[in-house]
Amino acid sequence: MSLNDIWLALAMVLIVEGLMPFISPKSWRRLFEQMLTLQDGQIRFFGLVVIALGLGLLMLIAL
Repeated sequence: MSLNDIWLALAMVLIVEGLMPFISPKSWRRLFEQMLTLQDGQIRFFGLVVIALGLGLLMLIAL
């Protein structure tokens, strides 16, 4: 894996992250309003699940 691959991956993440606010800003705002009501532990668990899914996908792609 080269530094160029890391920049490419970061660029792809930014594109995916920007899709929701671009396509549906009202839904995106509602989602964040709902997230404000969550406890810290719930947000951390969600982050852990997303990290695990990302690592699993990365392992599948890398093999």
